[in-house]
Amino acid sequence: MPPVASRVPPPDPRRGITKWWGVPLVSIAIVALVGVIALALLPAQLVARKAVANAEGREDEVATPYALVPAGAQPVADRVSYGDLGADINVDTDPEGRVYFLTISEPPQSMLGWWIAQDEPEIEFTTDEEKFGAQTPSQQRSISLQMMRTSGQVAQYVALTRAGYDAEIIPGPVQVQQMLCLDVAGNRCLEYVPTAEQLDDGDMILAVDGVEVTNLDDLDAQLADNRPGDRVTLELDRIDSGEVTVDVTLLRASDDPDDPEYDRPLIGFVPFDTDTVDLPFEIAFDTGDIGGPSAGLAFTLTLIDELTDGDLLGGLDVAVTGTIALNGTVGAIGGLPQKASAVRQAGLRYLLVPASQPAETIEAARQIAGESVAIIPVSTVDEALAALVELGGDPVAA
Repeated sequence: MPPVASRVPPPDPRRGITKWWGVPLVSIAIVALVGVIALALLPAQLVARKAVANAEGREDEVATPYALVPAGAQPVADRVSYGDLGADINVDTDPEGRVYFLTISEPPQSMLGWWIAQDEPEIEFTTDEEKFGAQTPSQQRSISLQMMRTSGQVAQYVALTRAGYDAEIIPGPVQVQQMLCLDVAGNRCLEYVPTAEQLDDGDMILAVDGVEVTNLDDLDAQLADNRPGDRVTLELDRIDSGEVTVDVTLLRASDDPDDPEYDRPLIGFVPFDTDTVDLPFEIAFDTGDIGGPSAGLAFTLTLIDELTDGDLLGGLDVAVTGTIALNGTVGAIGGLPQKASAVRQAGLRYLLVPASQPAETIEAARQIAGESVAIIPVSTVDEALAALVELGGDPVAA
C-alpha cells in the first residue's frame, strides 16, 4: 500500500507575530497583578487624608488609616439567658419576631480599600485620634467593654420596672469615662481641662487624700470641704499600669460668679455609669467581645418582650440602635450611616434610631438604607414601645 502523504499545513508567517505580541500582554498582566497586590498591602494612610481643625482654628490634612464600616445585624434574643426564675415567672425565650442590634467595625485600610471605597457613603475613613482619642488600644477596649456592661445593667433595670418587677440600683465605683473638654471643633476636642494631664480615660478613683471612695456620693462628700484651686491626692487603678497616685488641682465648676455652682470644686471628668442592678432573678447578656453602649435600647425592648404577655413586635423583625438611661431616655450613638447599611444588607424593614441624632445624620442613614427600610426616630423607651404598637405589636400592660 503506498504511503499516505502527511497533511501538515505549511507554517503560518503570522504565528511568529502572535507569539511576539503575547510577551508584552503577559508582562502587562503580571505588572497589573503585582500592582493590585501592592495596593492591597500598602496602608491607606499613604494617600488617604481629611481636613481636621487644629488648636489655632485652621485645618490640617491628617492621614486616615482606618474606616468605619458596617459589621452586622444580630438578634438580641440569641444572647439573653436567665437564671432560676421560679414557678410563677414565665419568659418567652423564643419570640416570633426579634429585636436586632447593630454592630460596626473600624479596621485598618489598605490603599486598595481606600481607592475602592472612597465614594461609598456608608464608609467613613477616620484618623488615629478619631479612633483612639487619647486612649491606648487596650484602654479603649477596656472602656468599650465597660460601656457594654453598663448598658446591659441599665437595660435590665428599665425593662424589669416596665414589666412590673422590683429592681434596686446599687451605686458603683468611680471611673473616668472622659475628661471635660474646654474647646471643641466638630467632633474633635482641641483643649481638655488641665487635670487631663494627670488622669486617663478609664481610671478608677479609689481614694482622695487617703480616704477611700466607693461611689460618686463618696467622692462628692470628700471634695465638699475643698475649694477650687486646692490640691488633692488621688489614688487610682489605671488600665495597663495598676495602682498609681497623682496630685491634681481642683477646678471651678462655673466661670460665672453669679452661678450657685461657682465655688463648687471638681476634678473635671465625665464618670461612667457603673451602677449595678439587684434583680429578682439573674439575667445575662452574652455580648462576647462586642463593646459600646449603643445596644442599650435593643436589650431593653428584648427583655420587655420576653418578660411580658403578648407579642411586642407583632411577629416582625426590627433593628434597634440607641443608648438607654435609667429614666428610659434614648441617647445618640455613633456610626448610624454604617448601621443603616447593615440593616439594608440584612434585609430588615424597620430601624428604630435615637431622635437626638443630628438631622443630617438621620437623613444620611435614610439615603443609605433606601426606600426598603423605614427609619423611626424615638426619644424614650415609651416612644419605642408606641412605635412597635404602630407596626402591629401588642401594647405592654401598665
